[in-house]
Amino acid sequence: MNLISVFDPEFLKYGAVLQGYDFSELISELNKTEYLPGKVTYIPDIDRMNKLSVSKMLSSNFYGGMPIQVGCCCGQNRKLNCLEYHRSDEVNVCATDVILLLAKQEELVDYKLDTKCVEAFFVPSGTAYVLRSSTLHYAPCQADDAEYFMIAVVLPKGTNMQKPDMLKINKEDELLWGKDKWLIAHKDAPEAREGAFVGLLGDNLQL
Repeated sequence: MNLISVFDPEFLKYGAVLQGYDFSELISELNKTEYLPGKVTYIPDIDRMNKLSVSKMLSSNFYGGMPIQVGCCCGQNRKLNCLEYHRSDEVNVCATDVILLLAKQEELVDYKLDTKCVEAFFVPSGTAYVLRSSTLHYAPCQADDAEYFMIAVVLPKGTNMQKPDMLKINKEDELLWGKDKWLIAHKDAPEAREGAFVGLLGDNLQL
């Protein structure tokens, strides 16, 4: 795959590099998190990270006073497997170099997507970026020379937690995988075997 810099204008249709915040303390806390070899770990809400001054600033400034949760996604990953979206923007802060695999909701046809639409972006360590709510994304991949990836994940409080009990009334309801988390899986992804909606068509992209 062609690898594009997150600082390239091409990234602007998916999000933006976040400026003006000092994330050094958050990155220091991230580096205390242990990853599991061969797996991806996501911890949505980490108390010590929520208490940081920059986290409170993200709540008041970026999210306009909304309550947020600051967590961590880390581990080893080389495959696309799934794409997800939320109703809100997501902020990520990189403690390592990462590669993002992204697409746009507008490219979905009946909630299905040809994986040829997916683009790859390189993000250097220390960078913070925003993914717009219209951006399809999932766990990052580690860069070629990295042993693992590690990012902070900032979202409105409750996102990715247990999905609500509900009566399914339309096609999109089949995608709901967690609170404010709509998931589209490739047929070869572990999530598909767990019952996730299969809508990624073509190759399960691998770096």
